[in-house]
Amino acid sequence: MKPFISFVLKEAKHILRDRRTMLILFGMPVVLMLLFGFAITNDVKNVRTVVVTSQVDTQTQQAVERLAASEYFTIIATVGTPAQAEQLIRRQQADMAIVFGKDFAAKHSGVQILVDGADPNMAQQWTTYTTAILHQPVGGNSYIPPSSLGGEPGVKLLYNPQMRSAYNFVPAIMGMLLMLICAMMTSISIVREKERGTMEVLLVSPVRPLMIIIAKVIPYLVLAFAILTTILLMGRYVLDVPLAGSIIWIYLVSTIYILLALSLGLLISNIADSQLMALLLSAMVLLMPIVMLSGMLFPVESMPVVLQWVSAIIPPRYYIEAMRKLMIMGVGIGDVARELAILTAMTLALLAISLKTFKVRLS
Repeated sequence: MKPFISFVLKEAKHILRDRRTMLILFGMPVVLMLLFGFAITNDVKNVRTVVVTSQVDTQTQQAVERLAASEYFTIIATVGTPAQAEQLIRRQQADMAIVFGKDFAAKHSGVQILVDGADPNMAQQWTTYTTAILHQPVGGNSYIPPSSLGGEPGVKLLYNPQMRSAYNFVPAIMGMLLMLICAMMTSISIVREKERGTMEVLLVSPVRPLMIIIAKVIPYLVLAFAILTTILLMGRYVLDVPLAGSIIWIYLVSTIYILLALSLGLLISNIADSQLMALLLSAMVLLMPIVMLSGMLFPVESMPVVLQWVSAIIPPRYYIEAMRKLMIMGVGIGDVARELAILTAMTLALLAISLKTFKVRLS
């Protein structure tokens, strides 16, 4: 047991001495959280809006004031015809236009929304927000009929009423970072021993090869929990993302996921003969699939069927789904049983393959 602890301490000291690695391990989560939380966001704010109306009556003025009072829209101009509004949108001077018909004051109908559809997702959000605001009471008890706007009555946004993108990105960043850091750093650590020719020295030591591998991954396991805690704290107190579910279940599911990532890193180390190859394999096998196919940025349901099949073997997909349910919706462990079972099965399969491959390569 004493030699095993010595190996763990040796690996931990090696990691702590490498300032560049520590900067990457703890700097990357902070930078990505700030970027996705404040800079790279799809929140609806300050949408440049043009009002199109041939006459400014009380009802129209009240509707425009409600739009201007919200943080979502900025009224930049009032024009008389839709063609003038379209010209402003075409020149990139406006993002959308709201056309009030001549009979709007009398019938509260005849409203048309012109949107710059270059970004379909944002255009859909702008339309949804506009419709929701125009559905609010106008002048006492009267209101704009939803049918006149193409909307549905009684829409209620659960769990994220303000539609903040941080609610979606924080669980996704957790899934991406834990996978990349655990798998990439573990694979590089083992390959580095091969390159230096010290792996053979370790294998002839009194400690069994399996214990050597476990000793090398334990420091990364501890670092993964530190990074997970950092992300959760930043999400809660910097980005104001709720932790509605049990923190125990969040850490339980995360533990399974971290072990899966470590197993994948071990598998990559068995395939790669150099640190450069380990990095390339990690980038090709992990980075692009995680970003594109895990549901981090794009809904899996919106992908072509073939890509949905491919995404079924991407572990971060299930972890991100589980974290969104646990953190945002506040469900219990039973509601993420499917995701937990899949992650557990993947972990056991990867661990078995990795250990078997490792023993065969070193025999």
